[in-house]
Amino acid sequence: MSDKTGGSGHPTRVVLVDDQSLLRAAFRMIFDETDDIRVVGEASDGAQGVAVVRETRPDVVLMDIRMPGMDGVEATRRITAEDGSAKVLVLTTFDLDEYVYDALRAGASGFLLKDTLAEDLLSAVRVVASGAAVTGPTITRRLIDHYVRPAPEAPRTRAEQLEVLTARELEVLTLIAGGRSNSEIAREMHLSDGTVRTHIGRIFAKLQLRDRVQAVILGYECGLVPQRRE
Repeated sequence: MSDKTGGSGHPTRVVLVDDQSLLRAAFRMIFDETDDIRVVGEASDGAQGVAVVRETRPDVVLMDIRMPGMDGVEATRRITAEDGSAKVLVLTTFDLDEYVYDALRAGASGFLLKDTLAEDLLSAVRVVASGAAVTGPTITRRLIDHYVRPAPEAPRTRAEQLEVLTARELEVLTLIAGGRSNSEIAREMHLSDGTVRTHIGRIFAKLQLRDRVQAVILGYECGLVPQRRE
């Protein structure tokens, strides 16, 4: 059993939202074998999931995408809007899934395939609980290339959000949206890793971004990175 705990010394609190009771039971069994992750609630649909999250205030929500009634995309949108501290990991059958892109745009911090290995599931929950995103920029770009649609706001309105950034911060955001890692950005811009992290922190604060996944999506919607079509 793991003896790890979150930075606060307390177990990571998880809510399971999936209409398949057997899958919820399987995930619970995996988490019960650890000391650092604890299931604090379950729900069988999106609306119930939103209610359970309000009641339990978890650190991470494992959210099925396709459920009867309120689906995982709308539930993710409501949870991330109401409680900025709850991170959502969406569950899907296919890695290139239009609903996954919608969920990421709604505020999810990443996604997992439903048949993911137990060790990968545990790792993903721990990573998201620490404040990082599970889905890498490369995978996000693949999703965007397949499913990107015009933003609800006019393109000019979206681009105006970037006017709060300095020229250097805009350059960093462009490289993030292009899939560059921190070390790659540092090499390309001739900066230290620490300086890059500082720029990224300021960018996220100014644009109210939760993680790099949202930065990639914003970069596409604002035209910083051209869409690729296969």
